Amino acid sequence: MSEMNGEARIKMLREAPIPALLLKMGVPTMIGMLVTGFYNLIDAYFVGGLGTSQMGAVSVAFPLGQALVGIAVMFGGGAASYLSRLLGEGRGKEAGRVASTALYSSLIFGTIVIIGIECRLDHVLLGLGATETILPYARQYAVVYVASSVFNIFNVTMNNIASSEGAVKVSMAAMLLGAALNTFFAPVFIYGLRMGILGAALATAAAQAVTAVMYLAYILNRKSVFSFSPKEFTFERTVFREIFKVGIPIFVFQLAASAAISMTNMAAKPYGDSAIAAMGIVTRVISMGIYAVFGFAKGFQPVAGYNYGAKRYDRLRNATKVAVEWTTCFCVLFVLLMAAFPASVISLFTANDGSVVRFGSWALRVNVITFLFYGMEAIYSMLSLALGESLGGWVLSAGRQALFFIPAILTLPRAAGLNGVIFAQPAADVITGFVMGIIALRLNENLKVLEKNTASRRAADGKKPAG
Repeated sequence: MSEMNGEARIKMLREAPIPALLLKMGVPTMIGMLVTGFYNLIDAYFVGGLGTSQMGAVSVAFPLGQALVGIAVMFGGGAASYLSRLLGEGRGKEAGRVASTALYSSLIFGTIVIIGIECRLDHVLLGLGATETILPYARQYAVVYVASSVFNIFNVTMNNIASSEGAVKVSMAAMLLGAALNTFFAPVFIYGLRMGILGAALATAAAQAVTAVMYLAYILNRKSVFSFSPKEFTFERTVFREIFKVGIPIFVFQLAASAAISMTNMAAKPYGDSAIAAMGIVTRVISMGIYAVFGFAKGFQPVAGYNYGAKRYDRLRNATKVAVEWTTCFCVLFVLLMAAFPASVISLFTANDGSVVRFGSWALRVNVITFLFYGMEAIYSMLSLALGESLGGWVLSAGRQALFFIPAILTLPRAAGLNGVIFAQPAADVITGFVMGIIALRLNENLKVLEKNTASRRAADGKKPAG
């Protein structure tokens, strides 16, 4: 798949009509993120045929992958916001140093964390909610799943950096190929070669390795506006400050998502393997909607960052309005589909376990309702981060699965038992929705003021006599 050169991508961010630009930027990144979610669904679909304990093992290991991806998003996502603004300001050389520093930092830090997890794997899995019957399967799966996450750290970091320069087709092609290979490898390894749950982890590892090779080819063939030379790696405080200003809130969101899943597993643990498996299925299904919206929001981020850096506030406000409308429409359709056919959806991921289907159907219907708010939350979170306003982005990113979810999951199960486990996330979503409304109003007012001031200055400059 051919990709436009760097200069053409920058011109597209500056001049293309907003609806067409959002489609061109948002759809490929949305597909890329959906592919990430598809990896998790493929594992759940094929492992579900092995038994409830095996499905529970995948659910227990899932937060580890989320946390490790958080490292990649911290450096890659944090750099993406800064890179878009630097490119918008015409500071290409500085952008190159930022891109290289983000990539190598994520790989170094990610490798250290992976080694630490592998050394204490059993303790980690038990802390994530593994029961005595789930632990053997979780260990077998996670030992490969965690080690191979180094490929995913590289892939997600590159996905963010490539998106910041408008190279969304590269990311889409790499992620689609990886998903196709995982879909092929999983049944072959799990059932054809009779590897069981280990085969699921090996299939994912092989697919992610191929995706990494495609990104390496993108770098080595000099398709990017960045060189990614090790010589460009820098310890400059300014670079890391700008990366972490946006990256740490996103990292907190990823860690919060990981903690939310593990805390849900722990809350469901007293009710048996079926409850853990069911909540794991619900999490994966709703994650597909989250990945779709978040992926589109990632495509919106470079549009927002570039036009903010270029002081094109009119384009920025228009892009925000269109992005909110489109993501909200998607959320409505997703909610209607999941709420209408919950049993059919849950049944795809279990080997005829009626208790998993009954519990999972009720949990899916309850949890999907508050997804209606997620489109606005994702866009305004990305807008805050693209503008370098980390506080608003942090509150929206961390609020749904940390600030508001953790108190809910700690208190509601004690008061309402198993229903408390189910209603914890919806309760957090409602509170996050109110906070999002406040932040959205403030951001919109700020952009109106900036747009008005810029128009006034341009009018005044136009009245000055020449010479």
